[in-house]
Amino acid sequence: MSLLHPDLLKNSLIDITLNDLHQLGVRGLLLDVDNTLTTHGSQVLDSQIAAWLVHMKKHNISLTIVSNGKPSRVAPFAARLGLRYIAFACKPLPIGFIRGARRLELPRCQCAAIGDQTFTDIIGANLAGVRSIQLLPILPERQLTLRLKRHFEKYILDRFRKLQDKNNKK
Repeated sequence: MSLLHPDLLKNSLIDITLNDLHQLGVRGLLLDVDNTLTTHGSQVLDSQIAAWLVHMKKHNISLTIVSNGKPSRVAPFAARLGLRYIAFACKPLPIGFIRGARRLELPRCQCAAIGDQTFTDIIGANLAGVRSIQLLPILPERQLTLRLKRHFEKYILDRFRKLQDKNNKK
């Protein structure tokens, strides 16, 4: 599998099921914040996402936040959710994901990183040896660099979908 491709692609966090995680052998999740759990810069959590997090915890899925955001951004959000966090994770370097798996006290092969960006979340997870689940962003970004990344991601995700379709037809 390509370093750029996730193990699983979903539209939204709430589309990830316990069965999806079971099929991947996942017992712990390393969650991104911006455009994954909430919109960029927001401290507000959608009620459906809050319910999904409770559902995962209820079924013994361990959770922690792994974000490139500053502690001043991530800490209050994580506290509101009752989750531990790693800020300044330096994604796509694998160190944040490795620390996240250690924090959950799980082998990396039993963890999945969930995020919205190929060039940080997916590459970093794949380098760290954790499963990767990519989500489509909650809202389009305004920042030029992120819009440029999204342009290239479109081609990567289109290629991934074609490969998935081809594999499903076999």
